[in-house]
Amino acid sequence: MQAASNQILIIDDDPGIREVIAIALEDGGLRCRQASNGQAGLVELRRSPPDLVILDIGMPEMDGFETCRAIRRHSAVPILFLTARDEEINRILGFELGGDDYVTKPFSPRELVLRVKAILARANGALQREERLRHGVLEMVPERHHCTLDGQSVELTATEFQLLAALLRAGERVLTRDQLIQSVYGVSAQHSDRTVDSHIRNLRRKAAALGVPDLVATVHGVGLKLGTCRR
Repeated sequence: MQAASNQILIIDDDPGIREVIAIALEDGGLRCRQASNGQAGLVELRRSPPDLVILDIGMPEMDGFETCRAIRRHSAVPILFLTARDEEINRILGFELGGDDYVTKPFSPRELVLRVKAILARANGALQREERLRHGVLEMVPERHHCTLDGQSVELTATEFQLLAALLRAGERVLTRDQLIQSVYGVSAQHSDRTVDSHIRNLRRKAAALGVPDLVATVHGVGLKLGTCRR
């Protein structure tokens, strides 16, 4: 059985189906949250990233395909589709959207739970092999370009991510701006200190917006180091 901490986000416009799925998953030791449409699902995902998303395709306005594309712009969370279109979804899952599995309606709640647990087992196995960097409320997974502050996802550019990861790996050590430039651009880079300072300002601004004002500390006359990373 998967750990009880695994949380599933159910996105479906049919409250009856959401309730059936939630009961089955909770009986299987999983926690659930629900959203009645794609936009609400995206809000829930940003508020607190789940371990897996169950996503109905046939929703009005913002359907499951569009919702999946929006999720994939910022997240690698596993997605299991609910669909009435067996052949088409199988093809699309394989070549376009990056879904992990699908269940065709009408479905067996027991089968759905087994599919969910199988996906979580694969995902948990992959996570154990990934480098996970932590300090205070900051957590980074470089392989997935994933960064969170106190569980809240932070959208970073590639350069911002590399700078922050370099500071996180350095621990208590102070890095000069030249060292930071080399860690991002390579030893032959000709970028100025202003380039680093601009990215650091952006990092601090994004962190402060999430209630973490001390993400990066300046050691005057020396360089930069990771702050306490506390709320």
